[in-house]
Amino acid sequence: SVAELADLLETGKVRLIDVRTAEEVAEGKIPGAEHIPLAEFDPAKLDLSDGREVILYCRSGRRSGIAAERLAQFTGKPAKHLAGGIKAWREAGLPTKKDEQP
Repeated sequence: SVAELADLLETGKVRLIDVRTAEEVAEGKIPGAEHIPLAEFDPAKLDLSDGREVILYCRSGRRSGIAAERLAQFTGKPAKHLAGGIKAWREAGLPTKKDEQP
């Protein structure tokens, strides 16, 4: 849930991955998230050695659910994604951030 994710982000023990398109991310993302579009998301290429829990999100939850299934199949462990996506995050009044343009 949004509340659970907000709490987890404060601990620093989470790796948050946004699987939306670059155009969607340009409109804002959850602070601290890294961007890996679903089309390029390959769990085998993720460095999971730091022990942080990976949590995925997209606009509404559909694409992050697909990415979570891929990650779970790769690791053999359940993977989490944000229910309701960034839409739910924004509806809860939580901040998003636009990347600085050079």
